[in-house]
Amino acid sequence: MEFATRAIHAGQEPDPTTGAIMTPIYQTSTYAQSGMGEHKGYEYARTGNPTRTALEDCIAALENGRYGLAFASGLAAESAVLSLLSAGDHIVSCDDLYGGTYRIFDRIMSRYNVETSYVSANQVADYEKAIRPNTKLIWLETPTNPLLSLVDIRAVAEIAHRHHIFLVVDNTFSSPYFQRPLDLGADIVLHSTTKYINGHSDVVGGALVMNDQELYESIKFHQNAAGAVPGPFDVWLTLRGIKTLAVRMRQHEENARAVARFLTEHSRVEKVYYPGLSSHPDHELAKRQMSGFGGMVSFQFKGQLSDVEQVVRRFRVFTFAESLGGVESLVCHPASMTHGSIPKEIREARGLTDTLLRLSVGIEDISDLLRDLEQALA
Repeated sequence: MEFATRAIHAGQEPDPTTGAIMTPIYQTSTYAQSGMGEHKGYEYARTGNPTRTALEDCIAALENGRYGLAFASGLAAESAVLSLLSAGDHIVSCDDLYGGTYRIFDRIMSRYNVETSYVSANQVADYEKAIRPNTKLIWLETPTNPLLSLVDIRAVAEIAHRHHIFLVVDNTFSSPYFQRPLDLGADIVLHSTTKYINGHSDVVGGALVMNDQELYESIKFHQNAAGAVPGPFDVWLTLRGIKTLAVRMRQHEENARAVARFLTEHSRVEKVYYPGLSSHPDHELAKRQMSGFGGMVSFQFKGQLSDVEQVVRRFRVFTFAESLGGVESLVCHPASMTHGSIPKEIREARGLTDTLLRLSVGIEDISDLLRDLEQALA
């Protein structure tokens, strides 16, 4: 089956009782058992739920993976991956990454004597140089958040496996429509399903996909033991959203390309970050590794922090808000919002300045989006 067909049908058969096309919302906390150890595959809803199973199977199929696991949020999924570590272990991570991920590394994992080393996202050799005898995990975002650098997944996977280290790739920005890290050697793929997977800004969720059964069973144990699982209605909404993933991603990218081109020609814009631009330093890697360039665009405009307030208040179609990946266009100020947990000196050293804005380009009519950008920057 091709991608768009899998998004609609994978893991989702008509209900055997009624014939309902849509997977039912199994709104139950427990399941009847006919005897000791005798049940129909489900015992308790934290452990498993048929609606959740359908979502897990669907996302796994879209990532060309064998096993999927759904969580209550993207950070809950991250915590499940980090449960693989023990005190004294070490992580190597790309330096440009979501502020919530930095926060969990810096403020939580460090309390358990798990240290993280950061390297420049697109400098492949630096990942190997940062490896220590106690390194257990390499953590990537690609494209990165918010500067949209790319990491060569295949090259870093070769390094990780040579040293017997797990490779985790956060694929939230691309979605499986544009990039499938398992095919490139990753061990675990992570999604904040809040974003493109659901696509309608009405659910918070996360997911992991992998091929290794032992890895799956270890993380599934944590999923049940820690209990950060999504409710059946949130799962059902995500399943509904995922059915239009292919058509949405095509329109997100088409609009993002036009927005990026517009911004490169605007007199108030200093720099544009979008891997679909030929001027982007990782453009050739993006063409090899991805089937499209996605719907995220970041840019720095000429001015100072005081100008940011004026600009964001002028938007009428773009909404000033956190998050991304919904059908509506959003504008975010990473330094004060999504990446505010990263100390200012570290943010600026990584290139995340106070005049950087991140756009999640939606699927509205492109003429309205360009007019809104023009008047906001005027």
